[in-house]
Amino acid sequence: MTSTTTPAPPAPTPEPPRRTRSVLAALRNAWRGLTSMRTALVLLFLLALASLPGALLPQRSLNPQLVDQYFADYPRLAPLLERVGAFEVFATPWFAAIYLLLMISLVGCLTPRSSDYWRAMRQRPVAVPRALSRMPHHAVDVVEGTPEQVLDRVDGRLKGWRRTRTEQAISAEKGYLRETGNLVFHMSIVGLLVAMAVGKLFGYEGQVIVLANGSQFCNTSILGYDSFRPGLQVDGTELAPFCIRVDSFAADYLDNGQPEQYRAQLGYQTADQVESGDTSTWQPYELAVNHPLRVDDERVYLLNHGYAPRFTVTWPDGQQRTGEIQWQPVDTTTYLSQGATKFERPGIADAAERQRSSIAVTGLFAPTSSGGQVVTSTFPDLLAPEAAIDVMRGDLGLDDGRGQSIFSIDQSKVDSGELVRVARENMVPGQSITLDDGTQIRFDAVTQWVALQVSHDPGQEAVLVFALLMLGGLGLSLSVKRRRFWVRVTPEGDGRSRVELGGLARTDRAGYGEEFDRLRAELLVTPTNGGDR
Repeated sequence: MTSTTTPAPPAPTPEPPRRTRSVLAALRNAWRGLTSMRTALVLLFLLALASLPGALLPQRSLNPQLVDQYFADYPRLAPLLERVGAFEVFATPWFAAIYLLLMISLVGCLTPRSSDYWRAMRQRPVAVPRALSRMPHHAVDVVEGTPEQVLDRVDGRLKGWRRTRTEQAISAEKGYLRETGNLVFHMSIVGLLVAMAVGKLFGYEGQVIVLANGSQFCNTSILGYDSFRPGLQVDGTELAPFCIRVDSFAADYLDNGQPEQYRAQLGYQTADQVESGDTSTWQPYELAVNHPLRVDDERVYLLNHGYAPRFTVTWPDGQQRTGEIQWQPVDTTTYLSQGATKFERPGIADAAERQRSSIAVTGLFAPTSSGGQVVTSTFPDLLAPEAAIDVMRGDLGLDDGRGQSIFSIDQSKVDSGELVRVARENMVPGQSITLDDGTQIRFDAVTQWVALQVSHDPGQEAVLVFALLMLGGLGLSLSVKRRRFWVRVTPEGDGRSRVELGGLARTDRAGYGEEFDRLRAELLVTPTNGGDR
């Protein structure tokens, strides 16, 4: 006798604890709420609202001078705005948080919708409804011909429609391009967001000031820039090493001083030329506003210009030093500029003596001076240049190891008496003054400088492509109307058939009534009841 053992039933799967279920339910509901279209629209509105300060207030990354001027004009309001990042809106954590949430919301919202549009674009026309008389458009009549002949005639008339034919019916649908447009539109939004993110990760922008006297700039290191904003994945070690030489600059102005056109004559060398050692061949290019130079996947823009007075200092022992550095415009209408050209006396080994004998030429420069005792500028072009200078002598703080502005001197040195003013004079090019120790300061000439911006955005072309696809998809989804048409044919005997038509516009009825009437007139050649609608 054989004994059998009944296997034990499997142990029930333990349910997760109630707290875990609550957490999972909360996360699921949060995800559903975040990826809803309503949330995406709210975040899109918040993003537009958050961008307003960036459009209405000066931004430090674009024009720090205007930010400083705003602090001077609104000393109480500006610090409050600074605390919330109003002068660097697009780099603030709260703006990045809105952008990131919007991107997650759109991707989570559009991905399932795109899947639905893909299935709708590929699906076959639905079968003929049982009660065609309930359709918004309906007609019925008895016509000559067998059901097969009538269906052949209908099939030939509906060429261009997606249709399904059975023995006694035809289902047809038109306007699938609407779903194609919806799919392209939604996927283009996702692609646009990804392309913009790639540009922010791997792109960079740098600004540099170059004298328009044949001076050169090479894109070999971030140290060559006056300011540099790298992407999150950019460390500045793999820049395309092209070079630019600024030969000259010219500006056209209207009679009221408003600039009409800026032009800079450049020579440039590509990265291949630089790496191959061909440094003698320069390709010419005229750089203008909104007409950037495109070289090695980089774009070079002309942002601004200004003036660099050139001074020569001759010490009593005959040694000379010439300084030519950009001065900062304080009035962008007349280009009245301020600055400081600094000199260290050569041939002095003693550090203390070198500090005591250093010279700085500071003051204001007017490209077109009014000619009065107080130097002011009346026009931005270089018509009557004049400089009101203060000659400072003493310790400039160049050996302190601390950074300082190229446009000004260290005011603390002046306050402590380490830097003393030894002369004040209004000068035009060619004039000179002599200090009490025999040192001569000569105002030689004025050179113009240009501010260039080098931009690298690897997602730029993709952004353009996806933006065009998005517009094209939106145009299709708005212009194409999807509509359905059904035909049921039943034999009536004596070579005649009963034909019943039905029509439905899936989007709206605009224009489909006329199309249905045309189909009815062609298919029901001898209507007896005018067609129920």
